[in-house]
Amino acid sequence: MKYILNKKHWASLAFLSLTMIFGMLFTACDNSDSQGGTITINKVYLEDVNSSVPDREVTFARLGQALRIEGSGFTGLKRVYINGYSTYFNVVFVSDNSMLVNVSSDTPTIDADPTVRNTIRFVNDNGEFVFPFEIRSSKPAISSISNTMPNPGEKITVYGTGLTEVSKVIFPGNVEVTSGITSDEEGESFTVTVPSGMSDNGGSIFAQSSNGGVYSPAYFNFKKGVLIDFDGKGSQGSWDRASMILPGDLESLALGTGNTSQGKYVPHHPARMTAFTAGANRQSEVWTAGTGVDNWRTQLTPYIPASTPLDKVAFQFDVYVPEAWKDSGFLKICMINNFNGGEWAGAVYNYVPWIVDGKSVDYKTTGWTTVTIPLNKVYAWSKDSFTFETVLAYREAATYQNFGIYFENSDIKLSNVTGNASEVEFAAKATSVKVYTDNWRIVPLDTPVYNDFSN
Repeated sequence: MKYILNKKHWASLAFLSLTMIFGMLFTACDNSDSQGGTITINKVYLEDVNSSVPDREVTFARLGQALRIEGSGFTGLKRVYINGYSTYFNVVFVSDNSMLVNVSSDTPTIDADPTVRNTIRFVNDNGEFVFPFEIRSSKPAISSISNTMPNPGEKITVYGTGLTEVSKVIFPGNVEVTSGITSDEEGESFTVTVPSGMSDNGGSIFAQSSNGGVYSPAYFNFKKGVLIDFDGKGSQGSWDRASMILPGDLESLALGTGNTSQGKYVPHHPARMTAFTAGANRQSEVWTAGTGVDNWRTQLTPYIPASTPLDKVAFQFDVYVPEAWKDSGFLKICMINNFNGGEWAGAVYNYVPWIVDGKSVDYKTTGWTTVTIPLNKVYAWSKDSFTFETVLAYREAATYQNFGIYFENSDIKLSNVTGNASEVEFAAKATSVKVYTDNWRIVPLDTPVYNDFSN
């Protein structure tokens, strides 16, 4: 019993639910009625009913995708091996010149035997045919970058999934790097040296891997979003208060390994201050100039429209922590100057990097590392959907429009950090931990979509 199916028939079937076809073992017609002849392959098509091109000729496929293979000699087909992996196919969907097969999620890719990698092997009783065909894992994704505003010549690490065998990285300004790229075998990261000549307008970085292309969020080298870098961009505000970090408190000694400091930066525990007391808030504070000077709408909306969803906008800063930070203290990000300290609500966000999975762990950096805080994590805007306009209007309505960071040293309830019920509490301890920040900036988080195919 055989079905003679052509391309028109495949499309009209709408593939009868690929989940049923390839996820279940059918009681199917036996291919033992023929030994089969010479196998040839003419074309391979990707079958995707959700695509604008549901039957597309391709030169590669990903794990889990369905393929329609055109050729001849499929009658009597006994086995199909993709990258050496014996792959199930249903003979109901096999004719002499066409067949369907699903690339199993268990198919090896970069860990396949090199002699069979990127091949499909067809076997019948009279012989076999090996067809060269690229097999990729799932689409790669970039989740974070170790430093998004590094100095040229420094290395960065890009984290994510599927980042195997990265061969090319393109930085904002279309600056391409093809050498010196080191990829993690598990595809969880790659390192690359940052080139000179990048655009200060910033944008995404693009990486070409063995699993295809991928973009980062559009926050790399986004200097247009710098609120203050303590070296001339933006203005620092200060006034007479014991906890105030003054312009004279800023430091400029070169610090960090790998990603080094860039001019002046903020010491959140200046040398002139004694150890921070346990159980006290607002131990140190540093601000932008604020009302009459800061103008986020004018500066930022040409690049980040006010209508942008708040989960697509973030506050970034670079942090350096040379010695272990643990058990006590956190940075409070203040959207305006109207807080007394100790808040876990309102237009603030408390950065506590040493609490991981509910436990206190050592947090330290060898060089300057970028921290990204989406603005929808700010407590005032974390419970509903807002746009960047909400933040702009909130700041514009404030009497004191300074943007700033406190170092606080009060007790911390785990429930406040995670948002989940917990009786765990971290009692504050006196501390003189050294925490430095620089390059405060607002950045876009939109990520360009990479399409495997050009339509």
